[in-house]
Amino acid sequence: MDTPKTKTGILQKMLNWTEKAGNALPHPGTLFALFALGTLIFSAIGASLGWEVIHPGTKEIIRPINLLSHDGIHRIILEMVDNFTGFAPLGIVMVAMLGIGIAEQSGLISAIIRLLVLNSHKQFLTFIIVFSGILSNVASDVGYVLLIPLAGVIFIAVGRHPIAGMAAAFAGVSGGFSANLLLGTVDPLLAGLSTEAAGILDPTYEVNPTANYYFMVASTFVIAFAGTFITNKVVEPRLGKYTGVVEKRESSVEQLSKVEKKGLWMAVFTMMIILAITLIGIIPEDGFFRGTDGGILTSPLIKGVVAMLFVTAGTTGLAYGITTGAFKNDTDVMNGMSASMKTLATYFVLVFFAAQFVAYFKWSNLGIILAVEGAETLMSADIGLIPLMILFIILSASINMLMGSASAKWAILAPIFIPMFMIMGYSPELSQVVYRIGDSVTNVISPMMSFFALIIAFVQKYDPKAGIGTIIATMIPYSIAFFLIWVLLLIGWLLLGLPLGPDAGIHYVMP
Repeated sequence: MDTPKTKTGILQKMLNWTEKAGNALPHPGTLFALFALGTLIFSAIGASLGWEVIHPGTKEIIRPINLLSHDGIHRIILEMVDNFTGFAPLGIVMVAMLGIGIAEQSGLISAIIRLLVLNSHKQFLTFIIVFSGILSNVASDVGYVLLIPLAGVIFIAVGRHPIAGMAAAFAGVSGGFSANLLLGTVDPLLAGLSTEAAGILDPTYEVNPTANYYFMVASTFVIAFAGTFITNKVVEPRLGKYTGVVEKRESSVEQLSKVEKKGLWMAVFTMMIILAITLIGIIPEDGFFRGTDGGILTSPLIKGVVAMLFVTAGTTGLAYGITTGAFKNDTDVMNGMSASMKTLATYFVLVFFAAQFVAYFKWSNLGIILAVEGAETLMSADIGLIPLMILFIILSASINMLMGSASAKWAILAPIFIPMFMIMGYSPELSQVVYRIGDSVTNVISPMMSFFALIIAFVQKYDPKAGIGTIIATMIPYSIAFFLIWVLLLIGWLLLGLPLGPDAGIHYVMP
């Protein structure tokens, strides 16, 4: 045995219970179908019992709408398709993934990650791996399937424990899931859900994909340093020296080929052209990228950030793929885009039921009623902004242990908590960033995380006896450290009153 055995006891029993309880849950799509059905039932119950609240903005009396009535049933049937096709995150994610699909299929993303990791100084190797893991989130799942096993090989090549390398990569990819220097698919996805939820109280409110950008850029470095410290000072010393058999081909890491380097230079050149066009369109006061009011925050660069993500990822991917020969014709490009769509098949199913649930929740007025009642309860408790946000982080982190999908959880929580916090005077952007912290910190110890089984398989390559307990025991220090450091960062941010992103403050004023 080349790694210490995971201790058994209360912790192991709790983990076993969590695994059993999580496995007993239905598919997320089924959960949303049940939530939608429950909303219909409670709308009828609430209407019959005469529930009502006073809208804090308009002062009008809000009562539940019975969706099991004659008019309600007609609306459910007639608007089912529109609920699905009009669901805010659907088109956003599809467009973003088309561009990411080109970049990923061309090999560009893989080459960038290898370049970042393989050309770093040994002293900074751990930091680069954690940092690369965080950055890989812009390309959805590529960090899980590429960087984590590669990190194990890299650590072996420099005489370090491979599981420590994979743990560092896993911490960056999954524990630092929400942080990044660039906007990824998760940003427009969550922003769309937040916009839908904010619309329950304020139909004109829009949460932009850049809503949490400033906070997440700062988080990238904070989480990278925290992950590096935990790897070097806690995880690797606990694992000790690796004594397993090392295959000869794993004793060194293959560098980028000449054609791959040439492809990267072409991608950089393409990126510079895009940047030049962007600057030409945004710097002059009458630039073509300026908003109708001449502002930058209202420009299509901000409002249409998903389209820009598609263009940037797509064109740089094309430049790389054509140069390296990965794309020989237009069919190869289209196949790359098709491959990215195939990964969304399960998401489409989930979104159908999630869209119905969100629509029913809005139609029934249950969202406003719950928000008003919840806000009054929290305001009467008078615990203050910071304790309130910490409690919400803990709630999100706890739910994450039993339900893996970030969008699925936010689709459930957003319609309740965003209106509730808006009533209390806190912005949807703040609700979203607090949720993202909670959703990220327990990813690495959640058996319900979709790639958890894959991580076990990676680790078993070096420790055949490794199981869920091994993974969680290795990753718990990261989870605790990320929670503490992110909470401290959030507290500092709130005390300073800093914006969370462009035109995204902490407070909200009812219109």
